[in-house]
Amino acid sequence: MTSPIQRATVPLQRATVIGDGAMGTVCALVLAENGVRVRLWSNFPDHARTLAAERENHRFLPGHPFPSSISIHIEPDEAFDGAELIVSAVPCQFIRGVWSRLRDAYPGDVPVVAVSKGIEIDTLLVSTQILPDVIGPLPVGALSGPSIAPELANHQPCAVVAASADNGLAELVQRAFSNHYLRVYASRDLVGVEIAGAAKNVIALAAGIVDGIGAGCNAKAALLTRGVVEIARLGHALGASPATFQGLAGVGDLVTTCISPVGRNRSAGERIGRGMKTAEVIAATHSVIEGIPTTGAMLKLAARHQVEMPITAAVATVLADEVSPQEAINRLMTRELKVE
Repeated sequence: MTSPIQRATVPLQRATVIGDGAMGTVCALVLAENGVRVRLWSNFPDHARTLAAERENHRFLPGHPFPSSISIHIEPDEAFDGAELIVSAVPCQFIRGVWSRLRDAYPGDVPVVAVSKGIEIDTLLVSTQILPDVIGPLPVGALSGPSIAPELANHQPCAVVAASADNGLAELVQRAFSNHYLRVYASRDLVGVEIAGAAKNVIALAAGIVDGIGAGCNAKAALLTRGVVEIARLGHALGASPATFQGLAGVGDLVTTCISPVGRNRSAGERIGRGMKTAEVIAATHSVIEGIPTTGAMLKLAARHQVEMPITAAVATVLADEVSPQEAINRLMTRELKVE
């Protein structure tokens, strides 16, 4: 067992961000603005060299130059040097592969906070479970909630949750990221925060499908409302706190993801609703659409715990091209009538 993180008496000085996507980049920018020296590591040497030369992530978060306190690294040993906190911004399905490469360079006992949302297909583990499975015991937490990267980079008001079983780690992340435009709440419900973040991407796919077929606001409101019930049902089976699903990591993240015009999962669902095949949507998107692999993994997790998730099941049939979006909605609407 790793020892609990002690309450820090001085501000965080040095951090490492693993991952060069939009969320990894915006985390680096926020930490740098808060006075932290940040080492940003990319799994792709060519992109790392481009970032270092252009001092801006034109591919994933254009219009936000890097301050001098952010350095770009390719070698893991250099990236981890002096780190007091590590942010893992690697998409869930790639955490195992990336961190298997980084394992030998990881400085033991440095806390890692994951910002990716999903469930690993083969193991049904969430991000903060995959990390110790690869590295071994380590202090781990999650940072989650309604946090669209471009809005956060533009200093638009945002509130999220830092979760860890270790109060000290949750408070460390809370202090490191909080500022005048980003408010961070602390939580001990790590499993609830992780499940909420993973599941909302599946519901967002469904919300996009509703938009794509023009089903209307009534349908979308019903979808979001019953989606929260579905997510909370699974969370309860896994031991999560019911309050988590009514808060920022639950309802908050779900609403943002389901209404944002730039959200990858909602946008992917909308294209599917308009007639594109799942494979075509994936091929046309340069970012990872987390909800697509998570849908199947979540159904397996639900089956393991005997939890009914009809919306998730309907999304799975559409993604697999088994039924049309309209037929999937018809089946949901004509299920056996129940008490809410």
